[in-house]
Amino acid sequence: MSAEVIREPAREVPVVCEVDVCVIGGSCTGVFAAVAAARLGAGVAIVEKQGFFGGMATAGLVAIWHTLLDEPRERRVVSGLTEETVERLRRRDALEETPDRNFVFSPPELTLELDELVREAGVRPFLHARFVAPVVVDGRVSAAIIEDKSGRRAIRARVFVDASGDGDLAERAGLECWSMGDLQPPTTCAVLEGLEKVKAANPGFSLNAAVFDKRYPGALETGFLWSKKLPTGGDMQLVAGTRVNGADCSDADQLTRAELEGRSQVRRIVDILRENFEGGEDLKLAALPASIGIRQTRQVRCLHRLTEEELLAGKRFDDAIANGCYRVDVHHNDRAGITFRYLDGREVFCRAEGGHDRSRWRPETPENPTFYQIPYRALVPVGSQNVLVAGRCLDADRGAFGAVRVMVNTNQTGEAAGTAAHLALDSSRPVAEVDAAGLRETMKRRGSLII
Repeated sequence: MSAEVIREPAREVPVVCEVDVCVIGGSCTGVFAAVAAARLGAGVAIVEKQGFFGGMATAGLVAIWHTLLDEPRERRVVSGLTEETVERLRRRDALEETPDRNFVFSPPELTLELDELVREAGVRPFLHARFVAPVVVDGRVSAAIIEDKSGRRAIRARVFVDASGDGDLAERAGLECWSMGDLQPPTTCAVLEGLEKVKAANPGFSLNAAVFDKRYPGALETGFLWSKKLPTGGDMQLVAGTRVNGADCSDADQLTRAELEGRSQVRRIVDILRENFEGGEDLKLAALPASIGIRQTRQVRCLHRLTEEELLAGKRFDDAIANGCYRVDVHHNDRAGITFRYLDGREVFCRAEGGHDRSRWRPETPENPTFYQIPYRALVPVGSQNVLVAGRCLDADRGAFGAVRVMVNTNQTGEAAGTAAHLALDSSRPVAEVDAAGLRETMKRRGSLII
């Protein structure tokens, strides 16, 4: 790497707006943080690098939200803005509920619905805008510098929510961040048209088996494939089968490599189907994502690190702000397949080509937890005065992170961070001193399911 540098001259950056709360990152997590704060009366701005909101649910084409029920599918444990958005999509006939009570939705319709949520709440949006740097004064972030089509501008705010996914604001503000090193690899999704025709023409056809079958040139090596039919009419299916190993997508060059490699693997999937299966000649690549699906990069060191032991034991926290039941889900860098761990003690290794190896991570017990919780403390960076984190840059160890990183869980952390930001302002306290009982009560009053 070249040691040469170019020194930029000092310059004045115009302040484009002053708000109570500024959210960095416009995923569903970020949107829900912004909307939660705005509905409580805060002036809010949100900064998003894409031209639309939704993050992995829209830009990444990850068109599935997991159930709002506990693991036995008997008790509702998630509500709030996630449930509201599900109902808004249902009214537009843009969502289908699967037999196991998950939700498959239309990414374009979700894009439009998130626009409406932001507009209705009076949030000031900044699209096609990239967060560049914080302005830190006496240990507090006082402004966020952004770059957009109008140039370099600044947003002043009293509290900030880092929903960037990569902890960009926290890291650049000097808050402590960390990385597991062995990161769960990213995946490039795709929408294919014509898979049903291939399946009908080839009895016993398995997409999983075909993509990883070494008899076919270009077969994938270490991924894991799942697919879902989209509620968009016709034979449109979301396929997630690629895996880019060894990529830390918080690094610009590694992110570029991952984007190119992920799309290359999508092409290999399409070519395998077109060249080796009857009906494959009519298969169409209908859509590629605007962004690779990133599972994990850096995380922010917070007042509490959620552990796999706490999560799988269903530990209750007095400052719990989110509930979840999605299993521990670890994509491996060094081998194909995926490992699941469940609250009832089961462990399942799903082989890439199909089939399962079943065992137990603990012996059977008469009773099992049916959901787990995320504490507010896992969103509060150590030493932070006015910065909260939400989404996948929260503090959790490898196993716990494998469960809480999915969108239904991170959505709730966004709501909690937005609500806590308002309460910190209202009480004139640092974010670490927000009253947990008051936070939980406010969230409950606003529609979240607080247990």
